[in-house]
Amino acid sequence: MKPIAKLYTALIFLFLFAPIIILLVFSFNSGNSLSVFSGFSLYWYKELFHDTNTLGALKNTLVLAVCAALISTVMGTAAAVGINKLRNKYMKAAMNTVTNIPMVNPDIITGISLMLMFVFAGRLMGLSTSLNFWTMLIAHITFCLPYVILQVLPKLRQMDKSLPEAAMDLGCTPMGAFVKVELPEIMPGILTGLIMAFTLSLDDFVISYFTAGNGFETLPIRIYSMTKKTVTPKMYALATITFFVILVLLLITNLMDDDGEEGKQRRAERKAKRHHALGNRGKERLAAGVIAVALVVVIAVSALGTGQKTLELNIYNWGEYISDGSAGSLDTIKAFEAWYKETYGQKIKVNYSTYASNEDMYAKLKSGAVSYDVIIPSDYMIARLKDEGMLLPLNFDNIPNYQYIGEQFRGLYYDPDDQYSVPYTYGIVGIIYNANVVDEEDIGSWDLMWNPKYAGSILQFNNSRDAFGTAMYKLGIDVNTTDKSQWDQALQELMTQRPLVKAYVMDEIFNALESGEAAIGAYYAGDYFTMADAQASTVDLQFYYPDVTNYFFDAMCIPSCCENKELAEIFINYMLSEEPAIANAEYVYYACPNSLVYENETYIEDMGEDVMEILYPPMDGFAEKYNQYAYQNLPDEMLSYMNTLWESLKIN
Repeated sequence: MKPIAKLYTALIFLFLFAPIIILLVFSFNSGNSLSVFSGFSLYWYKELFHDTNTLGALKNTLVLAVCAALISTVMGTAAAVGINKLRNKYMKAAMNTVTNIPMVNPDIITGISLMLMFVFAGRLMGLSTSLNFWTMLIAHITFCLPYVILQVLPKLRQMDKSLPEAAMDLGCTPMGAFVKVELPEIMPGILTGLIMAFTLSLDDFVISYFTAGNGFETLPIRIYSMTKKTVTPKMYALATITFFVILVLLLITNLMDDDGEEGKQRRAERKAKRHHALGNRGKERLAAGVIAVALVVVIAVSALGTGQKTLELNIYNWGEYISDGSAGSLDTIKAFEAWYKETYGQKIKVNYSTYASNEDMYAKLKSGAVSYDVIIPSDYMIARLKDEGMLLPLNFDNIPNYQYIGEQFRGLYYDPDDQYSVPYTYGIVGIIYNANVVDEEDIGSWDLMWNPKYAGSILQFNNSRDAFGTAMYKLGIDVNTTDKSQWDQALQELMTQRPLVKAYVMDEIFNALESGEAAIGAYYAGDYFTMADAQASTVDLQFYYPDVTNYFFDAMCIPSCCENKELAEIFINYMLSEEPAIANAEYVYYACPNSLVYENETYIEDMGEDVMEILYPPMDGFAEKYNQYAYQNLPDEMLSYMNTLWESLKIN
C-alpha cells in the first residue's frame, strides 16, 4: 500500500474511532467535566451501578429491542416467503415498494403518524392513555420489519427452487419442506435481519420519543432528557461498557471461526454433507451472543424492580430535575413510595417520565396521547396551560406544606391567585466569565457581551427569546413588548454583536466555558456552580447579575388529564416537606422558594456562603422585579415576528 493510501486509511479510522476513544477516556475522569480530564477514577462506573433510573431505562431498552427483534424477524421471514411466492410481477413490485417506504420515510414522519394513529385508536376505545409499552413495541416492529424482509428475500431468490419440491416429492409436507430445506438455506439472512432489527430498535430515539407512554423510558430518551443541564459521565461509562461487550462478542466470533485452513475445510465438508443446515455459524453465534447478553442484562437489572403495584402516579418533569439517589443523595421517588406505604398502608408505583423543553411537554399533553398526574412546567407555560384550560385548581387542604412557600413567591403573574401551581424552583440569569481573561473594570452589566475586546470569546443563547432578551435588557426595552419597532431595535443590537460571538449555544456552554474555549456567556445561576465545579485548572469562572435580567419559576401543577387528583396533591405536599425539598434543592442547584430549605442551617452550611449569595440575592421587591422583567407568554403574532427576526439574524 502506498504511503498516501496508508495515511488516508489511517485518517478514516481516526475519524471513525476518535469519538469512541474520547468517550472511553472521559468515562474514567474523576471530575464531572466532559472536556477537562481531572484524573483517573472509577467513580462514574460506581455511580452508574447505583443509578436505578438509568439501569431501569437500560432494562426497558433491552426488553423492547429483544421483543421487537424476535417478533419482527418471525413476521418478516413469513412476509419474505409470501412475497417470494407471488406469481404476479406487478403485485410483487407493489409489495417491494410498500416494503421500502418505511426505510426511506423520515423517522420523524413515521413517529408522528404512528402517534396520531395510536391516539385516534385510543380515543375510539375510550382509553385515557393511548401510548404505553405496547404502542412503542408495535412502532419498533413496524420500522424493523422491512430490514428483515430485505435480508431474507435475497436468500430465498438464491435458493434452488427445486429443493423444496423434491422434498415434497419424497413425502415431506409443505411445512416440513420449509423447516427442513428452506429454513436452513435462508438462515443466514434471518440471522442478519435479527441482528439488524435488534440494533435498530436498541438505537432508536425519534420514533420511541413520539410513541412512548407513562413510566416506560428508554435509554436514548433518558439521555435526551438530560440536555436541560448536561449529560453526566455516567453515560460515558455505560457507553464504554456497551462498546466492550460488543467488541468481546465480535472477537469471540472471529476467533471461533479463525482456526486455520484445515478447520475451514472440515467445516466446509460438514456443511456440504448437511446441505448447509447450520448456515452461517459466525452470524448464528453473534446473534445468539447479542440476544443472550441482552437477556442476561435484562434479568440482572430486573432485580432492581419493585413488587406488584396497587396505585400508580404519573409524574412528568424536566430531565435531571429531581434528587435521584446518585452521589449519595436521597432518591425522592423511592422515598415517597416508602413514605406512602408506611403512612397509608398501600403500595404505590410512581411512573416518572422526563421532557427536555416546555414545548415538548405541551405538545405531549395537547395530543391527549398520555395522562399525567403532576407536571413541573416553567412560568410562561403555566400561564398558557391555565388560559387553555389544561390545568386543574389545587385543593390546598391536601397541601398543608404550602404554608412554607415564602410570601414573596406568591401571587406572581403566571398564577396571580395561587390556584393552579406550587413553586418548585426559581432562578435568575446572570453572566458567567473567565476572570483570567476578562478585566474586572469591564464587568457589571450586559455591555460585557458586546465588548469588542473579547471578540471570539463570547457565547450567546441559541434560542430567540433568551437572545433577544439580552439585547432588550441592555437597551432598556420591555422584553414583553408588542411594539415591533422595539423588536427591530433589539435585532439591530444582536446584529452588532454577531461579529463578536464565538458561537450560539445552549447546553454546549458547559464544555465551552469549563475548558476555557470561551470566556463570556449568559446562563442560569444554578448552572454556574456546575461549571465552576468542573472547570479546568487554567480557568477561573466567576458570576454576576446585571441590574436588569430575566427571572424564571418552575412550579408543580396538576394537568386536566390527571386521573388521581388527591394522590397528586399528596405527592406535591410531600415534595414540600423538609427532607425531599432540601435534597432536590441540593441536587438541581437552583434556588428553592420553600422556607424549610432556604432557612435551614444545615442546607446553608452545606451550600456555603458564596453559593447562597448568588442563589438567593436580596429579596426586597422580588415579586415586583419578577413581574416586570420575567418573560411572559407573547401573542402568537409577536412570537411569529420574533422568530422571523431570529431567522434573519442566523441567516445573515
